[in-house]
Amino acid sequence: MGDTGSLALGGFVAATAYMLQMPLYLVIVGLVYVVEVLSVIIQVTYFKLSHGKRIFKMAPIHHHFEKCGWKETKVVAVFTIVTAVLCLIALLGV
Repeated sequence: MGDTGSLALGGFVAATAYMLQMPLYLVIVGLVYVVEVLSVIIQVTYFKLSHGKRIFKMAPIHHHFEKCGWKETKVVAVFTIVTAVLCLIALLGV
């Protein structure tokens, strides 16, 4: 799909959430993406403050799990299951 398609879909989802007056559901549904971004922010900040030490083996966090020995298919499966559970939680909250 590429950057253009994914950005368009992300914009559509965000606009829909705001039109339905449910913007906080974006955080619940997109928690995996929030964790991915936060892992990079934490890693870079800690690396700069500690002069070269790291919290994760590699950032973003899905690469950390791969460095810990998880296969890529397992990382994708776990992240997909977590996202599905979060979507169900968000649907139950509606």
